[in-house]
Amino acid sequence: MAIEPELGGVLSARVALLTGATGGIGRALAERLGMAGVKLAIAYQADSSAEALASAMAQRGCPALAFRADMADPAGPQGLVQEVEVALGPIEVLICNAAIGPRQSLEEVTAGDFDAVMAVNLRAPFLLAQAVLPGMRRRGFGRVLFISSVAAFTGGSVGPHYAASKAGLLGLTHHLAPRQASFGVTVNALAPGLISPTGMVPREDAELASRVPLGRLGRPSEVADLALAMLANGYLTDKVITLDGGIHPR
Repeated sequence: MAIEPELGGVLSARVALLTGATGGIGRALAERLGMAGVKLAIAYQADSSAEALASAMAQRGCPALAFRADMADPAGPQGLVQEVEVALGPIEVLICNAAIGPRQSLEEVTAGDFDAVMAVNLRAPFLLAQAVLPGMRRRGFGRVLFISSVAAFTGGSVGPHYAASKAGLLGLTHHLAPRQASFGVTVNALAPGLISPTGMVPREDAELASRVPLGRLGRPSEVADLALAMLANGYLTDKVITLDGGIHPR
């Protein structure tokens, strides 16, 4: 796999942990990280395709390993970090992409439903950041990127618990970023809009596309391209960037 020079200089040979790599955006992120020359840890919960993805990437010249972890388990993130660092070395790049989004109305959401979404979408990224940031500060380099959603601003159509969890990532970004900056560690969030194919939007949908000012759905590769640019830029921190075709101009 050819390494892109503009990204390779910053990220090449860095150890990166990516959660949620088996969906449309996650797979595109994994591919782009591979092109940047990272040593990639792919975290998954149950989808065996993560093992196949890691194997395929390794065959193309990108060191990649798959690690099974339960992001809903409070002990899962810390255990994952420990396992990755034993296998690959200290984590220098963290991309939190794993999320769940059951489509439910306010009236349908139970306390258990709410807690389950928050556990994966917000608590797990918090615990992962808590586990890796001390080491990043000691080494004087680190990149943390939370994959949020335009639903954090608009409320979206998935459910109130999903929108709240994605908005929580923005608050987490703004709390963490200024406190890491003097150590050479950046913390940012990327908020995609309607992207296909993904678990949320599995296929092209003319009705959904009509809601987008640009008139089409976004592509996972476009999310991944922006994510890698954000990770490569050492002067970008405490920022939330939306990629939504103009749904939420800000």
